[in-house]
Amino acid sequence: MIDLNGKVVIVTGGTRGIGAAIVRRLLAAGWKVATCGRNQPTASPEEEGRRADFIACDIRDPAQARALVEQVVAKHGRLDALVNNAGGSPQADAATASPRFSEAIVALNLMAPLHMAQAAYPHLKASRGSIVNIASVSSVRPSPGTAIYGAAKAGLLSLTRSLAQEWGPEVRVNAIVVGLIETENTEMTYGSQAAQARIAASLPLGRLGRGADVAEAVAFLASPAADYISGAELAVHGGGERPLFLEIIKEEAGKA
Repeated sequence: MIDLNGKVVIVTGGTRGIGAAIVRRLLAAGWKVATCGRNQPTASPEEEGRRADFIACDIRDPAQARALVEQVVAKHGRLDALVNNAGGSPQADAATASPRFSEAIVALNLMAPLHMAQAAYPHLKASRGSIVNIASVSSVRPSPGTAIYGAAKAGLLSLTRSLAQEWGPEVRVNAIVVGLIETENTEMTYGSQAAQARIAASLPLGRLGRGADVAEAVAFLASPAADYISGAELAVHGGGERPLFLEIIKEEAGKA
Protein backbone atom coordinates (compact mmCIF):
# COMPACT_ATOMS: atom_id res chain seq x y z
CA MET A 1 0.00 0.00 0.00
CA ILE A 2 1.28 3.46 -0.93
CA ASP A 3 0.37 6.54 1.12
CA LEU A 4 -0.60 9.32 -1.31
CA ASN A 5 -2.22 11.63 1.24
CA GLY A 6 -1.03 15.17 0.65
CA LYS A 7 -0.02 14.56 -2.97
CA VAL A 8 -1.44 17.14 -5.40
CA VAL A 9 -2.68 16.49 -8.94
CA ILE A 10 -4.32 18.51 -11.71
CA VAL A 11 -6.77 16.66 -13.96
CA THR A 12 -7.86 18.69 -16.97
CA GLY A 13 -11.46 18.26 -18.11
CA GLY A 14 -12.36 16.38 -14.94
CA THR A 15 -16.01 17.28 -14.45
CA ARG A 16 -17.64 14.59 -16.60
CA GLY A 17 -16.99 11.35 -18.45
CA ILE A 18 -13.58 9.75 -18.15
CA GLY A 19 -12.17 12.84 -16.45
CA ALA A 20 -14.69 12.69 -13.61
CA ALA A 21 -13.92 8.99 -13.09
CA ILE A 22 -10.21 9.82 -12.88
CA VAL A 23 -10.87 12.60 -10.36
CA ARG A 24 -12.98 10.33 -8.14
CA ARG A 25 -10.38 7.54 -8.23
CA LEU A 26 -7.55 9.89 -7.24
CA LEU A 27 -9.62 11.47 -4.48
CA ALA A 28 -10.28 7.99 -3.11
CA ALA A 29 -6.53 7.31 -3.16
CA GLY A 30 -5.84 10.36 -1.02
CA TRP A 31 -4.76 12.87 -3.65
CA LYS A 32 -5.67 16.55 -3.42
CA VAL A 33 -7.28 17.12 -6.80
CA ALA A 34 -7.82 20.25 -8.87
CA THR A 35 -9.66 20.15 -12.16
CA CYS A 36 -10.64 22.66 -14.79
CA GLY A 37 -12.97 23.45 -17.65
CA ARG A 38 -14.20 26.43 -19.57
CA ASN A 39 -17.60 26.43 -17.86
CA GLN A 40 -18.46 26.17 -14.18
CA PRO A 41 -20.07 22.77 -13.48
CA THR A 42 -23.07 22.27 -11.23
CA ALA A 43 -20.74 20.53 -8.78
CA SER A 44 -17.17 19.27 -8.82
CA PRO A 45 -16.69 15.48 -8.61
CA GLU A 46 -16.39 14.13 -5.08
CA GLU A 47 -15.55 10.81 -3.45
CA GLU A 48 -15.92 9.74 0.18
CA GLY A 49 -16.70 13.29 1.23
CA ARG A 50 -13.67 14.76 -0.55
CA ARG A 51 -14.27 17.19 -3.39
CA ALA A 52 -12.03 18.37 -6.20
CA ASP A 53 -11.28 22.07 -6.58
CA PHE A 54 -12.63 23.51 -9.82
CA ILE A 55 -10.90 26.36 -11.64
CA ALA A 56 -12.43 27.89 -14.76
CA CYS A 57 -9.76 27.90 -17.44
CA ASP A 58 -9.27 27.55 -21.18
CA ILE A 59 -6.07 25.49 -21.31
CA ARG A 60 -5.67 26.17 -25.03
CA ASP A 61 -4.40 29.57 -23.89
CA PRO A 62 -0.85 29.16 -22.51
CA ALA A 63 -1.28 32.13 -20.16
CA GLN A 64 -4.40 30.59 -18.63
CA ALA A 65 -2.66 27.22 -18.35
CA ARG A 66 0.20 28.82 -16.42
CA ALA A 67 -2.22 30.70 -14.18
CA LEU A 68 -4.07 27.47 -13.41
CA VAL A 69 -0.90 25.68 -12.35
CA GLU A 70 0.33 28.61 -10.27
CA GLN A 71 -3.03 28.88 -8.50
CA VAL A 72 -2.93 25.21 -7.53
CA VAL A 73 0.68 25.44 -6.34
CA ALA A 74 -0.07 28.63 -4.39
CA LYS A 75 -2.83 26.84 -2.50
CA HIS A 76 -1.09 23.52 -1.84
CA GLY A 77 2.60 24.40 -2.02
CA ARG A 78 3.43 21.65 -4.49
CA LEU A 79 2.35 19.69 -7.56
CA ASP A 80 2.98 15.96 -7.90
CA ALA A 81 1.12 14.95 -11.04
CA LEU A 82 -0.64 16.28 -14.12
CA VAL A 83 -3.29 14.31 -16.02
CA ASN A 84 -3.91 15.77 -19.47
CA ASN A 85 -7.41 14.41 -19.98
CA ALA A 86 -9.30 17.25 -21.73
CA GLY A 87 -9.87 16.53 -25.40
CA GLY A 88 -12.26 15.23 -28.00
CA SER A 89 -13.74 16.08 -31.36
CA PRO A 90 -17.06 16.00 -33.19
CA GLN A 91 -17.30 14.10 -36.45
CA ALA A 92 -15.98 16.09 -39.41
CA ASP A 93 -15.26 15.28 -43.04
CA ALA A 94 -11.54 15.86 -43.57
CA ALA A 95 -12.17 17.11 -47.11
CA THR A 96 -14.36 19.99 -45.95
CA ALA A 97 -13.22 20.74 -42.38
CA SER A 98 -12.45 24.42 -42.06
CA PRO A 99 -8.99 25.63 -41.05
CA ARG A 100 -10.53 27.16 -37.93
CA PHE A 101 -12.08 23.82 -36.93
CA SER A 102 -8.84 21.93 -37.54
CA GLU A 103 -6.79 24.41 -35.55
CA ALA A 104 -9.24 24.21 -32.64
CA ILE A 105 -9.04 20.40 -32.53
CA VAL A 106 -5.23 20.41 -32.61
CA ALA A 107 -5.17 23.17 -29.99
CA LEU A 108 -7.30 21.17 -27.55
CA ASN A 109 -5.83 17.71 -28.10
CA LEU A 110 -2.14 18.50 -28.62
CA MET A 111 -1.18 22.07 -27.83
CA ALA A 112 -3.16 22.33 -24.58
CA PRO A 113 -1.38 19.28 -23.07
CA LEU A 114 1.94 20.85 -24.09
CA HIS A 115 1.00 24.18 -22.48
CA MET A 116 -0.01 22.39 -19.27
CA ALA A 117 3.13 20.25 -19.25
CA GLN A 118 5.37 23.29 -19.72
CA ALA A 119 3.62 25.17 -16.92
CA ALA A 120 3.76 22.17 -14.59
CA TYR A 121 7.33 21.14 -15.38
CA PRO A 122 9.30 23.15 -12.75
CA HIS A 123 6.94 22.03 -10.00
CA LEU A 124 6.92 18.38 -11.11
CA LYS A 125 10.71 18.48 -11.35
CA ALA A 126 10.87 19.67 -7.74
CA SER A 127 8.58 16.87 -6.55
CA ARG A 128 9.91 14.22 -8.97
CA GLY A 129 6.37 13.88 -10.21
CA SER A 130 4.71 12.58 -13.35
CA ILE A 131 2.48 13.39 -16.29
CA VAL A 132 -0.19 11.08 -17.69
CA ASN A 133 -1.50 11.98 -21.14
CA ILE A 134 -4.87 10.55 -22.17
CA ALA A 135 -4.59 9.48 -25.81
CA SER A 136 -6.90 7.35 -27.93
CA VAL A 137 -6.98 4.34 -30.20
CA SER A 138 -7.56 6.95 -32.90
CA SER A 139 -3.87 7.78 -32.48
CA VAL A 140 -2.69 4.30 -33.47
CA ARG A 141 -5.13 3.28 -36.21
CA PRO A 142 -7.01 5.10 -38.98
CA SER A 143 -9.64 7.52 -37.71
CA PRO A 144 -12.04 8.26 -40.59
CA GLY A 145 -14.48 10.98 -39.64
CA THR A 146 -12.13 12.30 -36.95
CA ALA A 147 -8.89 12.40 -38.92
CA ILE A 148 -7.69 15.66 -37.40
CA TYR A 149 -8.38 14.38 -33.88
CA GLY A 150 -6.51 11.16 -34.61
CA ALA A 151 -3.54 13.10 -35.95
CA ALA A 152 -3.48 15.33 -32.86
CA LYS A 153 -3.61 12.32 -30.53
CA ALA A 154 -0.82 10.65 -32.51
CA GLY A 155 1.16 13.82 -31.91
CA LEU A 156 0.39 13.52 -28.21
CA LEU A 157 1.99 10.06 -28.16
CA SER A 158 5.08 11.45 -29.86
CA LEU A 159 5.16 14.31 -27.36
CA THR A 160 4.91 11.78 -24.52
CA ARG A 161 7.96 9.87 -25.72
CA SER A 162 10.00 13.01 -26.33
CA LEU A 163 9.21 14.64 -22.98
CA ALA A 164 10.03 11.39 -21.18
CA GLN A 165 13.48 11.58 -22.78
CA GLU A 166 14.00 15.30 -22.15
CA TRP A 167 12.63 15.49 -18.62
CA GLY A 168 13.85 12.26 -17.05
CA PRO A 169 14.88 11.32 -14.48
CA GLU A 170 13.03 14.00 -12.51
CA VAL A 171 9.67 13.80 -14.34
CA ARG A 172 8.08 10.64 -15.69
CA VAL A 173 5.78 11.05 -18.72
CA ASN A 174 3.40 8.33 -19.91
CA ALA A 175 0.28 7.97 -22.05
CA ILE A 176 -2.85 5.85 -21.94
CA VAL A 177 -4.29 4.70 -25.28
CA VAL A 178 -8.00 4.64 -24.52
CA GLY A 179 -10.38 2.40 -26.46
CA LEU A 180 -14.16 2.37 -26.80
CA ILE A 181 -15.56 3.74 -23.54
CA GLU A 182 -19.07 4.17 -22.14
CA THR A 183 -19.79 7.78 -21.17
CA GLU A 184 -22.81 10.02 -20.67
CA ASN A 185 -22.99 10.26 -24.48
CA THR A 186 -22.60 6.58 -25.33
CA GLU A 187 -25.61 6.48 -27.67
CA MET A 188 -24.39 9.52 -29.60
CA THR A 189 -21.01 7.85 -30.07
CA TYR A 190 -21.88 4.18 -30.63
CA GLY A 191 -25.59 4.16 -31.53
CA SER A 192 -28.47 2.18 -30.09
CA GLN A 193 -28.31 -0.37 -27.29
CA ALA A 194 -28.33 -3.11 -29.93
CA ALA A 195 -25.41 -1.49 -31.75
CA GLN A 196 -23.50 -1.11 -28.49
CA ALA A 197 -24.07 -4.77 -27.70
CA ARG A 198 -22.66 -5.79 -31.11
CA ILE A 199 -19.64 -3.56 -30.65
CA ALA A 200 -19.06 -4.91 -27.15
CA ALA A 201 -19.30 -8.50 -28.40
CA SER A 202 -16.61 -7.78 -31.00
CA LEU A 203 -14.05 -6.86 -28.33
CA PRO A 204 -11.93 -9.63 -26.78
CA LEU A 205 -13.08 -8.75 -23.25
CA GLY A 206 -16.72 -8.66 -24.33
CA ARG A 207 -17.72 -5.18 -23.16
CA LEU A 208 -17.14 -1.50 -23.74
CA GLY A 209 -14.71 0.14 -21.38
CA ARG A 210 -15.72 2.26 -18.43
CA GLY A 211 -14.29 5.45 -17.05
CA ALA A 212 -13.17 3.49 -14.01
CA ASP A 213 -10.97 1.29 -16.20
CA VAL A 214 -9.03 4.32 -17.41
CA ALA A 215 -8.98 5.81 -13.92
CA GLU A 216 -7.31 2.72 -12.47
CA ALA A 217 -4.58 2.95 -15.11
CA VAL A 218 -4.04 6.64 -14.30
CA ALA A 219 -3.85 5.90 -10.57
CA PHE A 220 -1.15 3.31 -11.26
CA LEU A 221 0.95 5.41 -13.62
CA ALA A 222 0.82 8.46 -11.35
CA SER A 223 1.89 6.48 -8.31
CA PRO A 224 5.31 5.33 -7.08
CA ALA A 225 4.28 1.81 -8.13
CA ALA A 226 5.16 2.92 -11.68
CA ASP A 227 8.46 4.48 -10.65
CA TYR A 228 10.42 2.82 -13.50
CA ILE A 229 7.81 3.43 -16.18
CA SER A 230 8.30 6.44 -18.45
CA GLY A 231 7.71 7.06 -22.14
CA ALA A 232 5.20 4.20 -22.13
CA GLU A 233 1.87 3.83 -23.94
CA LEU A 234 -0.52 1.74 -21.86
CA ALA A 235 -3.41 0.40 -23.95
CA VAL A 236 -6.73 0.33 -22.11
CA HIS A 237 -8.93 -1.00 -24.92
CA GLY A 238 -10.17 -4.42 -23.90
CA GLY A 239 -7.86 -6.24 -26.28
CA GLY A 240 -8.47 -4.03 -29.32
CA GLU A 241 -10.98 -3.85 -32.13
CA ARG A 242 -11.44 -6.93 -34.31
CA PRO A 243 -10.24 -6.41 -37.91
CA LEU A 244 -13.13 -6.20 -40.38
CA PHE A 245 -11.52 -8.65 -42.82
CA LEU A 246 -11.92 -11.45 -40.26
CA GLU A 247 -15.68 -10.90 -40.19
CA ILE A 248 -15.82 -10.92 -43.99
CA ILE A 249 -13.87 -14.21 -44.07
CA LYS A 250 -16.21 -15.67 -41.48
CA GLU A 251 -19.29 -14.61 -43.45
CA GLU A 252 -17.89 -16.03 -46.68
CA ALA A 253 -17.05 -19.33 -44.98
CA GLY A 254 -20.63 -19.54 -43.72
CA LYS A 255 -21.95 -19.20 -47.27
CA ALA A 256 -19.75 -22.03 -48.57
